[in-house]
Amino acid sequence: MKRISFVFLLMPIFAMAQKSKTSNPTKKDKIAAQAKKTPPTKSTNDVAVEKTVNGFTINGLFTGFADGTTVNLLNPQTGATELQTTIKNNQFILKGVMPYTDLRVLVFNNQPPYLNLFLDNHSITVSGDKQNIEAAIIIGSPSHNDFLTFNRLTASYQDIFSESADYDSLRFDNVGTICYNYATHHSTSLMGTVALLRYFQVSEDVNKSEQVYNAMSPELKSHPLSTYITSQLSEAKNVPVGQPMQDFTQADTAGKPVSLSSFKGKFILIDFWASWCGPCRRENPNVVKAFNTYRDKNFTILGVSLDKAKHSWIDAIQMDGLNWTQVSDLGFWNNAVAVQFGIRSIPQNYLIDPEGKIVGVNLRGAALQKKLARLLR
Repeated sequence: MKRISFVFLLMPIFAMAQKSKTSNPTKKDKIAAQAKKTPPTKSTNDVAVEKTVNGFTINGLFTGFADGTTVNLLNPQTGATELQTTIKNNQFILKGVMPYTDLRVLVFNNQPPYLNLFLDNHSITVSGDKQNIEAAIIIGSPSHNDFLTFNRLTASYQDIFSESADYDSLRFDNVGTICYNYATHHSTSLMGTVALLRYFQVSEDVNKSEQVYNAMSPELKSHPLSTYITSQLSEAKNVPVGQPMQDFTQADTAGKPVSLSSFKGKFILIDFWASWCGPCRRENPNVVKAFNTYRDKNFTILGVSLDKAKHSWIDAIQMDGLNWTQVSDLGFWNNAVAVQFGIRSIPQNYLIDPEGKIVGVNLRGAALQKKLARLLR
């Protein structure tokens, strides 16, 4: 599955799984981690904002810092300093131009804690104290105000947006409704785009998501986040969900022919993998977990291996505990079933319902667990 390296994905409103680092955290890592924290909770929606002609102005008023304390404006995605100034008489000013609304981080004296803000081309006032930087009040950024509002609406559902979250139909439906309503009523706000991504994440409803996206403003559609949305919707539309899976037959480890059609009446995951495929072997524990959890609920798995050496194939099956039917013609990338379905990378999988129709494609880890929980609850 493709992952997007985008600032919004670091935040609680759009958190996605990241592999933990075992090395010492770099400055960039620390900034990204800080960006996952919820920004100040004080709303300023009733304060008039002033859009600047040539960019943004950040007027800072912070007590507790000595004159000469540095203030950096950082891009949390790159870790780069974009602007720098110093505090004098508890005040500082930063001026610049944002090509589009984005998350930025204020860093005082080159050390945490950091202050996160959504920055657009407006005149913004940031006020606070050295002892409680994260509680600073941000006035003048419409995008930041929108973020605070949306974050409050979804605060009790943040765990749902983690890939490790358990599936709960009522909570999924509730937060899906919140995100859908917010997106439809904020067609000119960047947070409307974030809400749409959240809605698509929990609902998987391509048609409704596309309708909301099409109603968004042209300016919003030029934002990088919108590019990601279109790619996700396009990818989902190209997946043959709802279509019947073509039948195939291939020999199992004992040389006995096995047909997909022989599993009709069950939910079946067709899992394309190989012993030599590192990502496949790392994913296998998740597949084993799914099998063990749902094997007694009308679910099974059919493994299709792109191996070329039988002993390696058999050894991997035993080593990884893949206790379900496995087939292969040992044709490597020319495996007849892989060629039939245009498989050019692995791992890949198709989830088939008892009627033989495709109900999911390329479900990994917790995504597979969630999908099965929905279908087999």
